[in-house]
Amino acid sequence: MAKNLENTITDFISGLEIKSTPEEIEAVQVFARQLVEDYGYPKTHMQTHPQHRVKARPSDTKKEYPVDIAVFKNDKKDENELYIVVECKKKNRKDGRTQLENYLTLSNAHLGVWFNGEERIFIRKFVKQNGEIVFEEILNIPQFGQRIEDIGKFTRQDLKPTHNLKAIFKSIRNHLAANTVGATRDEVLAQQLINLIFCKLYDEKYTAPDQIVKFRAGIDEKPKEVERRILDLFKEVKTNLPEVIDDEDRISLDTNSIVYVVGELQNYSLMNSERDVIADAFETFIGHALKGGQGQFFTPRNVVKMIVEILQPTETDKIIDPACGSGGFLIDALRFVWEQVEQKYKKLGWREADIEKKKIDIATKNFRGIDKDYFLSKVAKAYMNLVGDGTTGIFCEDSLELPENWRAETRNKIQLGTFDVLLTNPPFGEKIKVKGEEKLRQFELAYEWKNRNNQLEKGKLKTEQPPQILFIERCMQLLKEGGRMAMVLPEGTFGNPTDRYVWNYLLQCATVEAIISTPSETFQPNTHFKTSILVVRKGKPEKDYPIFMGIANTCGHNKNGKEIYKINQDGTFILDENGNKIIDDELVLVLEKYKLFQNSHLNDFSHLGFVVPFSKIKNSVFIPDYYDPELQQDLDALEKTKEFELKTIQDLVNEKVIQIKRGNEIGSQFYGKGDIPFIRTSDIVNWELKIDPIKCVPQEVYEQYKKQQDVKENDILFVKDGTFLIGRSAIVSKENEKIIIQSHLLKIRVLKNDSINAYYLLYLLNLPIVQKQIKKYTFIQGTISTVGERFYELKLPILKDVKKLGQISDEVKNIMDTKQKLREQINQLLQ
Repeated sequence: MAKNLENTITDFISGLEIKSTPEEIEAVQVFARQLVEDYGYPKTHMQTHPQHRVKARPSDTKKEYPVDIAVFKNDKKDENELYIVVECKKKNRKDGRTQLENYLTLSNAHLGVWFNGEERIFIRKFVKQNGEIVFEEILNIPQFGQRIEDIGKFTRQDLKPTHNLKAIFKSIRNHLAANTVGATRDEVLAQQLINLIFCKLYDEKYTAPDQIVKFRAGIDEKPKEVERRILDLFKEVKTNLPEVIDDEDRISLDTNSIVYVVGELQNYSLMNSERDVIADAFETFIGHALKGGQGQFFTPRNVVKMIVEILQPTETDKIIDPACGSGGFLIDALRFVWEQVEQKYKKLGWREADIEKKKIDIATKNFRGIDKDYFLSKVAKAYMNLVGDGTTGIFCEDSLELPENWRAETRNKIQLGTFDVLLTNPPFGEKIKVKGEEKLRQFELAYEWKNRNNQLEKGKLKTEQPPQILFIERCMQLLKEGGRMAMVLPEGTFGNPTDRYVWNYLLQCATVEAIISTPSETFQPNTHFKTSILVVRKGKPEKDYPIFMGIANTCGHNKNGKEIYKINQDGTFILDENGNKIIDDELVLVLEKYKLFQNSHLNDFSHLGFVVPFSKIKNSVFIPDYYDPELQQDLDALEKTKEFELKTIQDLVNEKVIQIKRGNEIGSQFYGKGDIPFIRTSDIVNWELKIDPIKCVPQEVYEQYKKQQDVKENDILFVKDGTFLIGRSAIVSKENEKIIIQSHLLKIRVLKNDSINAYYLLYLLNLPIVQKQIKKYTFIQGTISTVGERFYELKLPILKDVKKLGQISDEVKNIMDTKQKLREQINQLLQ
């Protein structure tokens, strides 16, 4: 099935195909679903499309005002039975309240809701004895069958699970950010919400089913009474849950904000809501508080799920995340283990209560998390409390600190060499370094390692080291023999020559089981770092063994975080059997290939899954793109035609066909102070040099580099470093000989013109098969990408037919000559 890209969606209430406007997607459909799933209103009592209409003025007989969502008291949908009107706006709109009040004034509806997908307001209409109509903001609207007066009068058994907690949390966050007095920072607001969530959970857990809950706010109740009851409840929580709430913790929100949060959450049972719903909502709220200053970002849910599926934790495994952040890995691992437990013990005939006890026991005894950030460790405790009861396993410590310096409780619960499963995404970034001699001295990877006669020798202790490097060693220390680990790391770690000492350490104590390359969009829009996933098993490795590698080119969202869907070649959506669009996420497909590999059934290799024997690893490069079988298949297909001879750049250098030099950095202080062009990577355009007069430098600077660079006509300039420009090339014309070239450029000179001349080499470097190799051989080192020494490994398909080769060379030369003549004509015209 296919669906045209012209955006339409299915209306949740009517089932009609409607235009997918931002207002519909962000607000109308979201709140319509909440009315049905959370408030219990039947679809038959509601109207969205075609829209119900109300009067625009008393004399309006045509009813000109269309209502986004109309809720009636019964399924007859009679105008006299109109109960609630909902006015929706797209998320950047704040207007519409006056419009909503007009709807209420000129209709029989008692209640109104204004919603823009991020904030919502509930309004009640009063008609005084003299006929005057007044409006009052209320905490919420009643559930189906409930009176307005009954809002906030809940017994515990009245609370219902919610499927739409994400929208509720989003509304809470945006309301607090805009209205809270004295606290506007997201981290402060998140901490306050966590405190209130603990109150809510505690109240649900320790209130009898037929008792009135304390976490409530009545429609006519004074705000100060609600605040006093919640603060008293918080004191109880602090007394009875000291492991999750510290004595110095306070609820510091103003009275109105407390009442607002209680009003938004009081209808629902968080304990009985689906775990996925809670996790999604929690990340939505807490995500605003994570700015990434210390390399902290939520690991995307699909990455987390894939890693858990790869490691397959069991009920007996001791599991740890030493950089647990908000607890995402631990939650998904706990969920995975609990599903196994439920299936196993249901088959054995266990009672539900005993299974639940078993699950809580596993969460408490087997799951551990550490994070040095107080706020994040607090989030993780709240997260674990929301989905389970593993709160005693989360500790606020520095995982890289000497274990003897940890608090006694942490040392008691976490010891090196005791864990079966470790899964983590440690902090990394250019600006964060671990310092301190005492801390660094405990790690082999904190020392300098120098290559002497192909042997690495330990040197002096470094003064600082990126945290992800030290985390590799700490993680290996935490695992027991045979323990499994999956770790998210910057891709550069897997191929940088400067990081080879890391692999020398790792390969002495572990078997590399899998490496999965994730697309650059994976952590965007939060950070641009491209990452890969490392999977190892602790223990002395065999001499040779298979390593699974996979390359995911999509992750379900684009660089802006917006979901992407699979499409056909004709631009139509690919739909599943239910007519839904399919998210374009190759991580799912890589996981399927990995499972085949685990069961020895991976026979067809593709970028999604292939096997590289350890003995075939070159120069400690563990980047999957470097070994992509699809690239080799393309090269083999070319060679099989017998028309081409594949030669590497290094072959041409060895045969003295070409000579290669690199450019220089001269310093920006010389820019714009002369008339000699300084050629940068961005100046290589369409096989030519684009001269930027702003970057021209003085004659004396040119004289300094003239002999060293020795640029001549027909030299080829090739971009070797940068981001999107790597692989571009240009040929130097006679008029452009007097230049200086940047260090990110290579200068290639053809020394022998009898077989390959400069024009044919320019052609070869721009062939799709060569550009594909360049892309695969380009690695990220820190914040810059480079093809590095792998440039010399590029295989060029050289035509064996000398006549055809000459024809192509002549054609390229003619193109360049024509371009030159056109430039001259333009110059003459302008004179």
